[in-house]
Amino acid sequence: MSSIRHRRWIGPIAAAAAIGITLTGCTGDQAAQESANVDCGPYSDYGTFDSGTEVSIYGTISDVEADRLNESWADFESCTGIDVKYEPSKEFETQINVRAQGGNPPNLAIFPQPGLLAAQANAGYIKPAPDAVAANAKKFWSEDWQKYGTVDGTVYGAPLMASVKGYVWYSPSMFSDNGWEVPTTLDELLSLTEDIQKSGAVDKPWCVGFASGDATGWPGTDWVEDFVLRQQGPDVYDQWVTNEVKFTDPKIREAFDSVGDYIRNPDFVNGGLGDVNSIATTEFGDAGLPILDGTCALHHQATFYEGFWPEGTTVAPDGDVWAFLLPGTEAGANAVTGGGEIVGAYSDAPEVVALQTYLSSDTWANIRVKLGGVISANNGLDPENASSDLLKNAVGILQDPNTTFRFDASDLMPGAVGAGSFWKGMVDWIGGKSTDDTTTFIQDSWPQ
Repeated sequence: MSSIRHRRWIGPIAAAAAIGITLTGCTGDQAAQESANVDCGPYSDYGTFDSGTEVSIYGTISDVEADRLNESWADFESCTGIDVKYEPSKEFETQINVRAQGGNPPNLAIFPQPGLLAAQANAGYIKPAPDAVAANAKKFWSEDWQKYGTVDGTVYGAPLMASVKGYVWYSPSMFSDNGWEVPTTLDELLSLTEDIQKSGAVDKPWCVGFASGDATGWPGTDWVEDFVLRQQGPDVYDQWVTNEVKFTDPKIREAFDSVGDYIRNPDFVNGGLGDVNSIATTEFGDAGLPILDGTCALHHQATFYEGFWPEGTTVAPDGDVWAFLLPGTEAGANAVTGGGEIVGAYSDAPEVVALQTYLSSDTWANIRVKLGGVISANNGLDPENASSDLLKNAVGILQDPNTTFRFDASDLMPGAVGAGSFWKGMVDWIGGKSTDDTTTFIQDSWPQ
């Protein structure tokens, strides 16, 4: 880890005082890490704790990504003596409420929806962020990113990882063999889709999946959000998030119908997977795989989808798969949507403060990104630590001051909408419910 940049080398006593930790004597865990030659310099900020000290974390990150998450704090555990217990769940959005209301929350939770974090804050369940976390949020993230962890002027958490949404994955060799060009406008994307369909080179141009456990439907919301931002611009997008522009507004209905031109058209979906109705039951993680067997040509999904390709898949402009950003109405448009997570705390115990502070640091961001598959909007991140050219490009987009970035709209909306009726509405809509009826259903659920 000697290549990680932007470390803060602070004396252990001063650093511990800064985040409210009392240092203890050398533990057995410390002796073990010293014999393993772990460099504890970057972790001197966080203090040391008695053997058996545990911090629980609850989140949606699972499978390989969960393994990498555990690896990202392995040295932190060795150097501090804290045992981090991570619990993944596909029912996070439901169960975090159940656990908080039942008085059995985790110490920390990784919220993929700022709206859900805000609901927990407003209910008095999570703690305001410690000073060190708030300071890291201010130091390492833009004002836009800071506000995603802020509720009514109080910082409750700092961002963790990030993703750039709106990528369209494809096979470079398939494009080359058929003479297809990457589109630069939305009109060109529709023309490309029509050309692919007419060519007969694949089963259907697009492959799509909405299934995701209790969160089924969210991939559909990403489609709509991308089209709202590209067709209507950031001001309308922001007003939609706050309900100044309603779901029933013609501008939002236009986005639904534009998305429908692709994924409700039986001639265009669902390549290698079935008909339009199969979208609702196809796991989102599996939905892009037909590109590899040549039954589908295009798949809409975020940067994190790189981690879903089978082992041995080459992600490169001349590899097995690559991706382009969903274009705008005009060539060269720079508006993108994205997502991320916010770490909130249900406890202010010193060991919890230590881990929450570490997760808000540039040290953690560089370590996790270097392990592969993800990026971060932390401005202390060295883009060269990203594990592929695609992810390096995505980091560049996030760090480019000229990029018009907007967080995933459904994640910013009240939980009853963003993690409820919007998801359900997309499932009903892909099943044949009209745009008017779907948007009315979602709008009627907005909390009064």
